[in-house]
Amino acid sequence: METQEQGGAGKCGHHKVVSVLVILFGLTFLLGDWNVLTWGSVNVIWPILVILAGLAKMRHHGHCKMHGHA
Repeated sequence: METQEQGGAGKCGHHKVVSVLVILFGLTFLLGDWNVLTWGSVNVIWPILVILAGLAKMRHHGHCKMHGHA
């Protein structure tokens, strides 16, 4: 397993959650631009992804501090 100094998530695999949500955020706009999703759908999806990223970050913030990494 990679350590945090090597750029990995270390013992906290939940750090990947925010990264996945950022990718989904970008993909949502890309699919809207390609007319795969309607812009009405995009306008509903992107705020939900931002909220989920914030909640994931808040939920695990204390856990990381307890284990000595951020």
